[in-house]
Amino acid sequence: MTAREGSREYDAVIVGGGHNGLVAAAYLARAGRSVLVLERLDHTGGAAVSTRPFTGVDARLSRYSYLVSLLPRKIVRDLELDFRVRARTVSSYTPTVRDGRPTGLLVGGGERRTREAFVRLTGSDHEYAAWQRFYGMTRRVARRVFPTLTEPLPSREELRRRIDDEEAWRALFEEPLGVAVERHFADDLVRGVVLTDALIGTFADAHDPALRQNRCFLYHVIGGGTGAWDVPVGGMGALTDALAATARAAGAVLATGHEAVRIGTDGRAAEVTYRTAHGEGVAATRHVLVNASPQELAALTGDTPPAPAEGAQLKVNMLLTRLPELRDSAVDPREAFAGTFHIAEGYRQLATAYAEAASGRPPAAPPSEIYCHSLTDPTILAPDLAERGYQTLTLFGLHTPARLFARDHDAVREELLAATLAQLDAHLAEPLADCLATDADGRPCLEAKSPLDLERDLGLPGGNIFHRELAWPYAQEGAGRWGVATRHANVLLCGAGAVRGGGVSGVPGHNAAMAVLEATGG
Repeated sequence: MTAREGSREYDAVIVGGGHNGLVAAAYLARAGRSVLVLERLDHTGGAAVSTRPFTGVDARLSRYSYLVSLLPRKIVRDLELDFRVRARTVSSYTPTVRDGRPTGLLVGGGERRTREAFVRLTGSDHEYAAWQRFYGMTRRVARRVFPTLTEPLPSREELRRRIDDEEAWRALFEEPLGVAVERHFADDLVRGVVLTDALIGTFADAHDPALRQNRCFLYHVIGGGTGAWDVPVGGMGALTDALAATARAAGAVLATGHEAVRIGTDGRAAEVTYRTAHGEGVAATRHVLVNASPQELAALTGDTPPAPAEGAQLKVNMLLTRLPELRDSAVDPREAFAGTFHIAEGYRQLATAYAEAASGRPPAAPPSEIYCHSLTDPTILAPDLAERGYQTLTLFGLHTPARLFARDHDAVREELLAATLAQLDAHLAEPLADCLATDADGRPCLEAKSPLDLERDLGLPGGNIFHRELAWPYAQEGAGRWGVATRHANVLLCGAGAVRGGGVSGVPGHNAAMAVLEATGG
């Protein structure tokens, strides 16, 4: 697209071609609206992309976001997306040492096997029974809450009535999650496994009175009405490729290499100024949908920015020539790594790591979790790599807030990476380094991204994968009927910073599109 072409008027201009922007574009274009998507990078997809990060190696990894849970089937059906997911056969494996003996907790492979794993770890049925009760409660909440994500926002009381379970409401919405975890479970490792879903990308303690951990936990356990986290077939890029194809087929214009630099609006009409390698252009529009952070929105409109956001994760992508053997010989590595492999995530370990990071020190034993995409979906590997037994690993480190990297970014990132891999090695029968593949230049196939790397690469404020603190999925002041409103009547948030944003869901993109269609007569 040239600057001259960009001077035409559109029904909607979408700033940011990540998956939420593409969802909004597809809905609006299929409804007959003229749509322009402005993406500053040379490709669409944002954080939901697949890339070949290792020179000369044909392995297409989901580079930033890994699994799918919050994407409603409604969106896949509505947009007729050519996109599939596969269920993981194992939910999680958490290694530990008890009485000097390597052991662990494998969740998955059927109820009988999971129960046996709990008994093997704890010596009784108590924790398994508690697990069944607790996750029975979260599944009931999921069935009631998940369908509301693509509906107009309920009020707090409406959502409470819909859940219709006072114990669940108190545990998830009113008390710090640590209260419920400690009430239900006695074993430190089991408590830690439960708590991890409250900490992914969220820097909080189990007893944080602000309930950041509760909001994070809620979004992690309601996906699909079940809480299951599935593997995207073909990698995360398969989703955004399908969305981009659908949006284009419906007539949306996807302009990569176009960076929005200013939004001017009087509440009824707007102009979006953008920059390309060839100069500036202006697109006139009735509505602007911003698939970027609230900080970026404020910069574009000249408004006062919100409080700074901060991410708290270390992301590591790896390619192995083989999976390493485990010290716990009772578990097959192909099962352990197929689910979420928890490292240094006992309850006390998580609390210690949080306290260290909160005091400004990198955790000595950084908690993290890993999974192997290629065990469930080998199509992301070239056939010759798959035949030779190569596997991918993606690691998500917790309690590594952006503030830790301000002093000496590269040194701290390397320190945390080494400490994180050392925690993994403690549960392996062979060093992970012996299993790493090498690229065409002879370098290990391993890349690590700090929150500040994510801020630089993706524009995530402070590296926060949710753009800001997650909000409860009920009505919030100023968010409007669909949770996407801003102070400008015709400028909407359609990214992770919207209410019910965060995660690979498409929900804020859907909701912003519904708000536009509602405002313009369907």
